[in-house]
Amino acid sequence: MEEVQVETTNQHGKQSVFASPWIQLVFGVICMAMIANLQYGWTLFVNPIDEKYHWGRTAIQVAFTIFVVTETWLVPIEGYLVDKFGPRPVVVGGGLLCGVAWVLNAHASSLPMLYFAAAVGGVGAGAVYGTCVGNALKWFPDRRGLAAGLTAAGFGAGSALTVVPIANMIKSSGYENTFLTFGLGQGIIVLLLGLALANPPASIEALRKLAPGAMRYNAKPTEVMRSPVFWMMYLMFVLMAAGGLMATAQLGPIAKDYGLDQAPVSILGLTLPALTFALAIDRVLNGVTRPVFGWISDKIGRENTMFIAFAMEAVGIYALAKFGQHPVAFVILTGLVFFAWGEIYSLFPATCADTYGSKYAATNAGMLYTAKGTAALLVPFSSIITTSTGSWQAVFMIACAMNAFAAFLALFVLKPMRARLAQRYASDYKAQAGEPVVQAADLSRSTT
Repeated sequence: MEEVQVETTNQHGKQSVFASPWIQLVFGVICMAMIANLQYGWTLFVNPIDEKYHWGRTAIQVAFTIFVVTETWLVPIEGYLVDKFGPRPVVVGGGLLCGVAWVLNAHASSLPMLYFAAAVGGVGAGAVYGTCVGNALKWFPDRRGLAAGLTAAGFGAGSALTVVPIANMIKSSGYENTFLTFGLGQGIIVLLLGLALANPPASIEALRKLAPGAMRYNAKPTEVMRSPVFWMMYLMFVLMAAGGLMATAQLGPIAKDYGLDQAPVSILGLTLPALTFALAIDRVLNGVTRPVFGWISDKIGRENTMFIAFAMEAVGIYALAKFGQHPVAFVILTGLVFFAWGEIYSLFPATCADTYGSKYAATNAGMLYTAKGTAALLVPFSSIITTSTGSWQAVFMIACAMNAFAAFLALFVLKPMRARLAQRYASDYKAQAGEPVVQAADLSRSTT
């Protein structure tokens, strides 16, 4: 597709040197990478914290749940601020909070302080995450799956390069110094790049051809909240996110219980402890999957892609339950699980923007993103179930079933619901506040 040139001007009428879709996308990806360790690096800190204070894994993992809840449930408010004031102030504030959170983690000597730090980090990470994804959806109305996928890939794969340095620093300098060093460095980078983010011009969507199933109608957040399609996507998001979050938070404890955390694994001439190897591969695949499946969904449709990925995730979790106690299998299968899971962070925002339009994309996608926070409430139960049953098998089977059910819903429930909504928008709404007549992209190109 031929690139469309767009311009964005500042308040003085001068064109910003950063007002390019791809420059904005790159800056957003880097910002996402800088906040990734708040979630994906957390599992490395659980055991060291427990060894020092003996608070218990379950109590410590409450901090992870608090982080995810505050990261997600406030995103609609942060998205509203982005839609109203632009991305710059929201990301700058978020970068400051992320840095402060890890400094607090470094000095947390009680559970309340650890929980407070998690809340601060969650607010900051949510501000950065929601803004960068929402900005990508607005700059690329024709390739939302790819743009959201690349942006979310920064969050998924952003910690891959730092997994080994963080693990090594925890061993050599303690987890407190690790929190402090990485928190300050990452926070400063987000702050600086946030100053360069900008909204796209209003003309950009009219100049670009939309993806299959996308509509030009712009639904307000209040209208979205009344839409059954939104709540079906929300349910599916919760089902998919829950299993992946359990794996993210509990991978360290799972490896330790299996006796694999220090077991050497050699793949392609590289030898590392199984847990470190798994974390590195998982982060890479968790990032790669987002633009890959996002790009595929731009071509074959969102729901078709969801069915393929969600079914793959169910198979991966089942295989991990059966064969994951072998070191090499543990590394490979956790990689498959993360590859089939991470795409939800590109597919759901893209589907939401396709369904409800670009104008309020940050707010609407933010409301849907709260499903991740809802799913996070289930994470502590994985520790409780494991303690009561004496193994991780029940947790794996529950997660497998949830993913299989989400795959079914995508193809046989969400897809026809979205098709009917597209027809309703195209026939019932003829104009919207000075904008062109509502048009729906051809859904016939998105076939099963």
